[in-house]
Amino acid sequence: MPRCKASGRTAVLSDSLVPPSYALSVLDAIEGAGYEAWIVGGWVRDALRGSAGHDVDVTTSAPWQESARILRAAGMAVVETGTKHGTVTAICEGHPVEVTTFRVEGSYSDHRHPDEVRFVQDVKEDLARRDLTINAMAWHPIRGMLDPFGGQQDLESGVVRAVGNPSVRFEEDALRVLRAVRFCVRLGFSIEQGTQQALLDKAHLLRGVASERIGQELDAIVRSGRVGTALLEQPEVMCQAVPELAAARGFDQRSVYHIYDVYEHIAHVCNAAQAFTAGLAVPELQWAALLHDVAKPATYSQDVEGHGHFFCHPAEGARMARAIMRRLALSSDVAVPACELIRLHDERMPATALAVRQLLARLSHKCAGREVSVAFSLFDLRRADAVSKCPSVASWASELDRYSALLRDEVARGPVYSVRQLAVSGADVMRACGLPAGPGVGMQLDMLLNAVMEGEVPNNRNALLRWLVGNAR
Repeated sequence: MPRCKASGRTAVLSDSLVPPSYALSVLDAIEGAGYEAWIVGGWVRDALRGSAGHDVDVTTSAPWQESARILRAAGMAVVETGTKHGTVTAICEGHPVEVTTFRVEGSYSDHRHPDEVRFVQDVKEDLARRDLTINAMAWHPIRGMLDPFGGQQDLESGVVRAVGNPSVRFEEDALRVLRAVRFCVRLGFSIEQGTQQALLDKAHLLRGVASERIGQELDAIVRSGRVGTALLEQPEVMCQAVPELAAARGFDQRSVYHIYDVYEHIAHVCNAAQAFTAGLAVPELQWAALLHDVAKPATYSQDVEGHGHFFCHPAEGARMARAIMRRLALSSDVAVPACELIRLHDERMPATALAVRQLLARLSHKCAGREVSVAFSLFDLRRADAVSKCPSVASWASELDRYSALLRDEVARGPVYSVRQLAVSGADVMRACGLPAGPGVGMQLDMLLNAVMEGEVPNNRNALLRWLVGNAR
């Protein structure tokens, strides 16, 4: 392994994790013109961990206008993506490389955007403005590692630490509160004590951050597979990010079926969903686990014996989840199936092939083309929900294996559960029954579909038309 010494530290980068050629081409072009340039931020952090990606950022002493001129002269396309902050994006070998002028930032009166940006000539000043020590390292193929804040040591120790005064860092940009939690759960690190206290003190500033930016950070936390850990370890931050979760904290379910309060139960369901999918839970399952019981506090009632009930909480939860995910600007590809999972997570169904086909039919209305994968996710969510209750209910999780087996068998047989799959069309129905175009045709198709699903008639055109003529009404 090549060893690069700089700033009194030793950086070790494996041969397989040298910077990609397109990043080196950008560096060479800028430095060939007499300016200083470094690879900075995430690529350096991840390379030291042995998992560097393709996204590379470069910081330079060159003004952005000069960077653009130099890179274009080197034959690269340049997009002026953020010139207010000194950033242009070079396209080299088909890959984008962000190039930003060394800068420092003024005060943040809105706790999100700097009131002013000042360009400087010292890369250490640029690193000093960054959020976390593990993101405040720079690397150069000749000069080696530049690590003025001990980011490499924090990586080795598994610590998330703010650069400089953590309260100042989080006051500057409140979204850094969520970013710190994201790196903590993604990397499995602990948060340094002073940084943790600042998280608690400044979490309320998230109220002033644009919802879509919170959504981006939350989605990254959810997709890390450790959102349950984030809920348990950082409840103040997570409840500021999703205020609807705050009511669940400490909410006693007063139920013989539960050993956790609502908030703790949600966290355990998130963790269990990951466990049942071997760490491969799809985003809609992860979001459904996070929000599946969000409506419980609002739907709580108590019977004369003091037992708690949450009637209609799945339907209300789906409504609330839809509003939350819309506010966070999450993709409908995730939000729609997640809401369906929430709506159906507490329903009981018989362990029969017909019940599985009927489930697929229901899912096909909102999740057309994805109903099979969503059905598997539903059973995973129900398993996770079961094992996160009391021990006597947890055994229900093993019963759900029967449903998954039935679903696999049905998928192998090619089930019919949608009008689109019938071997006849609306035009066929109109001719066979003498019906005009209109809702009556749809009613006949629905009747045919139910007959096929219940095994009364095979999905064969002639058989369907004969059955239709004999049973038309």
